[in-house]
Amino acid sequence: MSGRRHSTGFGYIGFGNNQGVFNQSSKKPFSKYKERLDLEAHLHYKIEFLHKDLSKEDKLKIKERKVNTRTSVISVLLFIILSFGVFYLISQIMSR
Repeated sequence: MSGRRHSTGFGYIGFGNNQGVFNQSSKKPFSKYKERLDLEAHLHYKIEFLHKDLSKEDKLKIKERKVNTRTSVISVLLFIILSFGVFYLISQIMSR
């Protein structure tokens, strides 16, 4: 596609009649920043970003890991609350 993208016969106040504005090729958004982030992360943190879609099994493993973490945190908090409650009740009974 070597022709013009738009006809410059019409006037647009924002850009004037600059022919170069209408004949530019569009770039992918944030492509430069994505490469820069990947380079910086690799240099500083030794992290490799994977630019691929996750499979269903990988998504399921991530969900299970989140559920297991949430369940363990809630279990520990409930155990701490119940242990303080039992300790308080025992200390009240023993003081009488």
